[in-house]
This record gives sequence, structure tokens and C-alpha cells, in this order.
Amino acid sequence: MIHMHQITLHKQWVIKAPVEDVFRVMTDFENLPKYFPKVAEKVDIKKLEGGNLEIQATVKSFGRDFQVKMNTQILPGKGFISDNDSYEFGTSGHEELLLSPHTEGTLIDYTYQVSIHKTWLRVVATPLIRWYSMKYWEKAVIDELKKILEKKQN
Repeated sequence: MIHMHQITLHKQWVIKAPVEDVFRVMTDFENLPKYFPKVAEKVDIKKLEGGNLEIQATVKSFGRDFQVKMNTQILPGKGFISDNDSYEFGTSGHEELLLSPHTEGTLIDYTYQVSIHKTWLRVVATPLIRWYSMKYWEKAVIDELKKILEKKQN
């Protein structure tokens, strides 16, 4: 029997841009490496049926590149949910990026539930994932998103 250790990461941000603009950038998966080069190396959409995508991505984390298989569902005008597996890194996760109108623009509500499958990795990665991941994601994704979209508002 495999015991999985799960960590839930959650944070909210406000982007000073309309929901439609944030949605357009955050669901343009093929261009994520262009928008967010610190976290996305390569994104290949293997299958697209309606709003459901099967994606093979090369992502950057902890100074290394990892292959991630993503089963992603686009929620029109609201964001996406994705089940992700990184066999190489020994993790899987459920990711939700939900968008809603805010008085200053768009509220991004982000949740990522990470399961760490390798026992040795739990010891090393759990504190790193808890303390480092969201700070890094904020810098690599949210700050870049603000640069892309908020400059248009001024």
C-alpha cells in the first residue's frame, strides 16, 4: 500500500485587468513558455476535445526541467482545472486557477494539491514546496502576468 503525502498550496492575487484578458493569457497553454519562461520550457498539446486538453509539458522547478503530463479542462471565462503527473519528479497534483471579477480587475484564486509519491522526496521537498513554491510561482507567473496585462491599463 502506497501512502501519499499531500500538500495544499493556496493563494489569491488581484490583477488590474479584465477577467477576459487574464483568461486569454492563462489558458493560452502553447504560449506559456513565451509568457512565463521561468516555469514553462515547452508545452505540447497532444489532444484537444472541446475544452479538454491533454498536454505534455517541460516545466522548470527547483533549478531543473521536468516532464509533466497534464489533463486540463478549460472553464470558459473562469480559468482551468488540471490533473498533473510528473513521474520523473515523483509528484502528482490537482491544480485550479479560478478567475472572478474584482473591483480592481480580476481575482485569481489558485489552489494546487501536490501528492509526493517518493518517501525520500517527502522529507526534502515538503518544506521546500510549502515555503518556496508559491513565492516562486508568484514571482515567475503572477508578476509576469501583471507586466503583460497591467501596462495596457495605464
